[in-house]
Amino acid sequence: MSSTRSLTRTRTRTTVTGGAGFIGSHLIEHLLAEGDDVIAFDDMSTGSRANLDDALLLSESDSTGSLTIVEGSILDKPALDAVIAGADRVFHLAAAVGVRLIVDEPLAGLRTNIHGTENVLDACLAHDVALLVTSTSEVYGKNTSDSLSEDADRILGSSSMSRWTYAAAKSIDEAFANGYVTEFGLRVAIVRLFNTVGPRQTGRYGMVVPQLVGQALRGEPLTVFGSGTQTRCFSSVRDIAPAIARIQEHPGTVGLAVNLGGGHEISILDLAHRIIELTGSTSEVQLVPYCEAYPAGFEDMERRVPNNSLAGSLIGFEPLTSIDEIILSVMDHLGARAPVPSL
Repeated sequence: MSSTRSLTRTRTRTTVTGGAGFIGSHLIEHLLAEGDDVIAFDDMSTGSRANLDDALLLSESDSTGSLTIVEGSILDKPALDAVIAGADRVFHLAAAVGVRLIVDEPLAGLRTNIHGTENVLDACLAHDVALLVTSTSEVYGKNTSDSLSEDADRILGSSSMSRWTYAAAKSIDEAFANGYVTEFGLRVAIVRLFNTVGPRQTGRYGMVVPQLVGQALRGEPLTVFGSGTQTRCFSSVRDIAPAIARIQEHPGTVGLAVNLGGGHEISILDLAHRIIELTGSTSEVQLVPYCEAYPAGFEDMERRVPNNSLAGSLIGFEPLTSIDEIILSVMDHLGARAPVPSL
């Protein structure tokens, strides 16, 4: 282990799997500011130590908690046990994520997302540690309801399509978590995240906002897959990270799955045009058929709108960051890296 400061027993000791990832790094900054001593556990496959640079600087202050970075995989049971033993709570964010990665490497995604989560649950049970599991709006599949509440039906495509393996795996994660609550009394809460966006997110694995912003900044055509009429509700990581912590801290969330998403629905085509306006780019939008972007038979969701009522009633959650602010935050982050790297 490499540590900026030895862990202090009087503080909350928190382990974050996937801590060097996009969301994990923002969550860690929040936890450090709250005074937690944090272990960031990550295999660096999609995360990066650079994502934790700000957290390391923050941890040097006497008024914040300490940060320890440990490189390792949630598939490595001894390594995982070592970072969970002695913790007061665990935030489980480590996962194979992104449409592109899931389609290209479905088997690796299944192993990480299912076996890895079971390993985390086992380690938390062995050490009696409270756990928050991050799930995803993908579990709702092709359900296009006006407002997806936590008990909404799951509508998935054919099991032969790798597109749906991520949704299936995360649903199994939730089932495992609920089983550990019911059978063993483990303190587990679940959050379902809807299209979280912000600085440090990469478009390399199919994340649409950084991908389109990067293309706009490079003066390249903005590639929109399908018709572009599909809609999403994007949320800022700066709204989501503190909400994840508050959900875990709330005593009434054990055994619950709670939506956390944005409040403004926008089509991908309108998103692309807005990005062009805000970046001042001369780029044009290029529609790319799914058959050219992904393997044969790929399916996408036409609409995904979260119902945040449960999170609102539990912790007063309200997504406050506008889509323009979200785009600008990504633009500022990517624009600070010159030149913006190609995907």
